[in-house]
Amino acid sequence: MRRATDGAGALALCASTIFVSAFLLFLVQPLIARQILPWFGGSAAVWTLCLVFFQVVLLLGYFYADWLSRRPLRTQAIVHALLLLAACAMLPVIPDAAWKPTGQGDPATGVLAVLAATIGLPYLAVCTTGPLVQSWVARLHAGDAPRQARVYRLFALSNLAALFALVVYPFVLEPVFALRAQAVAWSVGFGLFAVLAIVSVVAVARAKPAPAAVTTEAPAAPATPLSWADQILWLVLSALGTVALLAVSAFITQDIASVPMLWIVPLALYLLSFVLCFDSDFWYRRWLFWPAVLVLAPVMAGT
Repeated sequence: MRRATDGAGALALCASTIFVSAFLLFLVQPLIARQILPWFGGSAAVWTLCLVFFQVVLLLGYFYADWLSRRPLRTQAIVHALLLLAACAMLPVIPDAAWKPTGQGDPATGVLAVLAATIGLPYLAVCTTGPLVQSWVARLHAGDAPRQARVYRLFALSNLAALFALVVYPFVLEPVFALRAQAVAWSVGFGLFAVLAIVSVVAVARAKPAPAAVTTEAPAAPATPLSWADQILWLVLSALGTVALLAVSAFITQDIASVPMLWIVPLALYLLSFVLCFDSDFWYRRWLFWPAVLVLAPVMAGT
């Protein structure tokens, strides 16, 4: 009974950590973009560069989470705690005036440099926590395949939190609070998140899964590793979603209006697609979506 209670508590902590990390992850995107837009002229290219930066760091964060999740849990706790402490040292997420452009040099380099210097490590820390904590939850259900499969619902939870952040920012936070106050509040939230992440890994370590029951059945055959062709196909298909997001965002901001609120719309739809697809098998119907893609893709290309 105590083991089950510890497991439930650890799961609740992990789910809370994932929700808070995703909320902070997508709250900081419009926040930092709003701070540096006046420095670089407020053009649509600035938001496109911000999106590129966020997507690249997100990909690096997933590589980090994959690498770290293969290590012992104690090693994961130490390494990730060091990353969180290093990220806290970069707070608050307020760009230094020294990064303001002087009119010389490539503005794209300036945008990427100020983003890396201001939110590089904090952004990396929050974007790695989701997949890393999911691997911790999988440890709680080691040997229980049905429960391990439900871990993917945590990915839907993280995207739901991100979607919530995108809606809250323009309608609740931005009209009420000054940019500096927003940045300070986000930094305080990051500190609380760091504590929550460390407490979560400690809870998972204490709630070790029960040893598998002895059985006389033959062990299941190990899963066949994916071929390189399948891995490349999965990578390309995943990249297409990001490419479509960047293309639609660039089209809206360049040909319709360079309004921050319009930049958030395609990103919100992008997140909603992940929420629906990872929540359960109920939402995704191949017979419905494939014809829609085949019809709408040429329409988008022709606009």
